[in-house]
Amino acid sequence: MPSADLPHSPAAERNQAPILAQLLALLPARGAALEIASGTGQHAAHFAAALPGWSWQPTDLQETLFTAITAWAAEAGAPNVLPPVALDVLAPRWPVQGQAFAPGAFDLIYCANMLHIAPWACCAGLMQGAARHLAPGGRLVTYGPYLEEGVPTSPGNLAFDASLRAQDGQWGIRRLDDVAAVAAQSGLALRARHAMPANNLLLVWARAGEA
Repeated sequence: MPSADLPHSPAAERNQAPILAQLLALLPARGAALEIASGTGQHAAHFAAALPGWSWQPTDLQETLFTAITAWAAEAGAPNVLPPVALDVLAPRWPVQGQAFAPGAFDLIYCANMLHIAPWACCAGLMQGAARHLAPGGRLVTYGPYLEEGVPTSPGNLAFDASLRAQDGQWGIRRLDDVAAVAAQSGLALRARHAMPANNLLLVWARAGEA
């Protein structure tokens, strides 16, 4: 299936190169990654192709996207992208069907552009699941827009936040302090903050007791 016929996210295409640059600087040569809310699968394909020593497990709540995820991986020549599985971050068991992920199974858990288009409870679900499934020394990486205390919010993000809340009252750009507080309840702490294009942040989280 040619890429012109695949579900396509312009935002994913724009941000995949700067995100990959941060991942390449952060990650060792080999490991196991779990992606939450893979969407079209463009990120999974792009990152896995550039990280051949990594296995990349895509997931999404919507199984209708699985064909696209698999097709993008095939087009990128990324055999290290595993078959996608259905995952609900609010569920106490990941994934919701099939064999459960083992505790400590992943060196990286990656989640882009989910927190602001999901109910606030999904933040706690993400952090709890990451605490269960990150390997020792593993990292949770989140990407997207955030509101920061003492940092002026761009007009674009203010407008985006208003549009999100108009679509769904449970959506909206999250305050970084609130996300960090929820992460702390699961034993995770912010380790790095990287400013990214288009007023986004890439955040690196780890267990509070780990360097």
